[in-house]
Amino acid sequence: MQFWKRDSIGRPDREKAPESLRATRRLRLLMVDEDATSRAVVARRLSHLGYDVALAENGFTALSMLVARPVDIILIDMGLTLLPGIVTMRKIRAAGLAGNACFVMIGGRNDRTCAVEALEAGADDHVVKPYDFDLLDARLRHLCARAEQMGTLTRHNAELDARIARRALELGETRDALAEMQADRARLVSSIQALHDEIARLNAARH
Repeated sequence: MQFWKRDSIGRPDREKAPESLRATRRLRLLMVDEDATSRAVVARRLSHLGYDVALAENGFTALSMLVARPVDIILIDMGLTLLPGIVTMRKIRAAGLAGNACFVMIGGRNDRTCAVEALEAGADDHVVKPYDFDLLDARLRHLCARAEQMGTLTRHNAELDARIARRALELGETRDALAEMQADRARLVSSIQALHDEIARLNAARH
């Protein structure tokens, strides 16, 4: 299990990134790949592009890592053997460890079947080896921006639902209070009428 952060020395490919990307927070990424060389290369390049990269050599390690450290992006190699890539993704989701993370599956350049399988299984995107890191960076940031927008919309909807529920409760309480006031008024009117009737009866008795 490894964890990579960008070193303090500026890198040219990072400096080429648009200002809007450089200004955003560092995204947390977990890469699950059984190939140690591939893990190291991807971690180094993505670290220079502004990601905090954690590495897992198989799906079981990824599951244990996510318990302690949520991430924004989960990159999973489709060629995993100990725990297949799609099974790893499903287990992460079933365990409630994904949060709002985006799942990106990794396949071979000519393996269209894997791409279709990954997307049909619920992956957010599919990328191929060898990587075009500028394109990969743009796609990952786009996915995270979309996920953040969806999260914001979900939170706003939840807040709106909560406000509606509070107003409905307040309206219900107001209706109950109004009904009670109307009942009190009816009882008061009835009492006044009874008093008038009693006065009229006493006056009639005197005469």
